[in-house]
Amino acid sequence: MLSERDYQDLLDRMQALRTQVAERLSGSLVSNPALAEEINRQLEDLVTAAREADAAGPQPPDGGLAQLVGVGPDAAQKFGDVKVSQGVAEYDENVNSERVVAVGDLYYIYQHERIGVFKVVQRLKQLFEGGAIRLSGGEGAYRLYQFDRRDVLRYTAKDRTAAYRRVLGYGRGLGAGQSRPNTDFHMLFSHFVNQVTLFWRDKRISDVIRERALDPSFGSIAVVRRAGLDLRNNLKFTSYGHLNVLRVEVMNLLEECFAILGSADVKDLFGAANAWDVVDEVLIRYFDVRLQSSPRQRMAVNGREVLRWLSGNHVMETGRGQFETLLMEIAEPSEEWLTSAQAMSLARRTGTDRVMPWEQMGQAGVAARYSERSPSQMPAARAGGPIYPQRGGLGTYRGGQGGVPARTRP
Repeated sequence: MLSERDYQDLLDRMQALRTQVAERLSGSLVSNPALAEEINRQLEDLVTAAREADAAGPQPPDGGLAQLVGVGPDAAQKFGDVKVSQGVAEYDENVNSERVVAVGDLYYIYQHERIGVFKVVQRLKQLFEGGAIRLSGGEGAYRLYQFDRRDVLRYTAKDRTAAYRRVLGYGRGLGAGQSRPNTDFHMLFSHFVNQVTLFWRDKRISDVIRERALDPSFGSIAVVRRAGLDLRNNLKFTSYGHLNVLRVEVMNLLEECFAILGSADVKDLFGAANAWDVVDEVLIRYFDVRLQSSPRQRMAVNGREVLRWLSGNHVMETGRGQFETLLMEIAEPSEEWLTSAQAMSLARRTGTDRVMPWEQMGQAGVAARYSERSPSQMPAARAGGPIYPQRGGLGTYRGGQGGVPARTRP
């Protein structure tokens, strides 16, 4: 552990080194910004190495307290001799990749639930059991039989709905186990996607119309990082519990559903070319709904890609070149997700709102929440107060069960 004098001396010497390097290379740094970034990275690596070496060295049993207050034979004679800590592990360094990936899979499942895949298979099962469709002994018929027999072993639709509410904030009421709904998810997710798309739009404009197009001063990676960290930190506290096993089971269930829908006898029954055609045909014929399969499915695929990107430590990369390279992986998925969500009035593009203040959490802010309910689905006000509408977003319950927000189903 460094003494206070050595600690201050280390910082002063590093500042002097930075100043000296900047003076000697000032001409080159102006014309080559990438050189400045590399120099700063290497100097920061030196500071990090010194900090790690100090932390790995011998530590006083009492953390230097006796030396500081002047007790015992090792009492400091001067303030500069006191041992000083250089800090603790950064908050945003720790992330459980598996849990964030599980949230991405749950988001993927939720969008397919909203399309109606599970209710289509349930309707086919009902029609099959009632002899209302011409299925008998084919592959699809046998898979429908197995689907029904395994039903008692699976998580129910109620379990899935409660998980969506707890982890993603979609739906109504409380989450699984009467837990607190994650009503901030959609706002933070939309905000992060917006910042990624804005970053790459700025980058493209810079490459086309600006002199020295590779100058990294246009567009800030810090804004993207902050939006990503806000979303990732939100997911850290909502991805505990049975989410992992639930998403594994339901992903297998989703695959089983498409095996049924893609069976030859089921496709022939509806004159369909593939499983998605069967889904659309059943939704139109038996549910009379307006199809949203295409945009929802693209939101599922691209939303899962964005969330999986956050499961790594890419967002903590400080080098511009490395950060841009890693961020490019979700540039197109973010743009496509935002386009699909905007087409369905589930999110909106922002051009000037770069930062979302904490005060806007739970309100209609940068990434406003939208309702997908028909008038017949509007819930009555709970005991404790009516629903108060908000401009640009969804109303919230005032009072009631601890101020639980109203139903949000983006």
